[in-house]
Amino acid sequence: MWKGASPQIFSNAKELRENSTEAEEKLWLAVRNNQIEGCKFRRQHPLSIYVADFYCHALKLVIEIDGGYHLDEEQRLLDEKRTSDIEFQGLKVIRFTNEEIMLKLPEVIDKIKTVIKIVS
Repeated sequence: MWKGASPQIFSNAKELRENSTEAEEKLWLAVRNNQIEGCKFRRQHPLSIYVADFYCHALKLVIEIDGGYHLDEEQRLLDEKRTSDIEFQGLKVIRFTNEEIMLKLPEVIDKIKTVIKIVS
């Protein structure tokens, strides 16, 4: 599901895959190859004008990872709009911080599993 993404968004997604953050790499190692509840996740997946950090098409679930700059008020408002726009497409968005991924990965995985049970 690419939801009408332009060639530029596909290009952006490819670049983001090639330049993943440490937190993105760590979560990717935990969710790839259907490791969580047998669900297939894609990383840096185009969705309309956005690129989702992780996306499971079967569940219509988006996982976003927020770095420190997401604490900025302006960025927080942009993130709320982004979440609203994505959820308007019938998708569910959950967010984690880099710190949660890096320091509390088992808890993050448990929360993802809980959301999977709710949306499936």
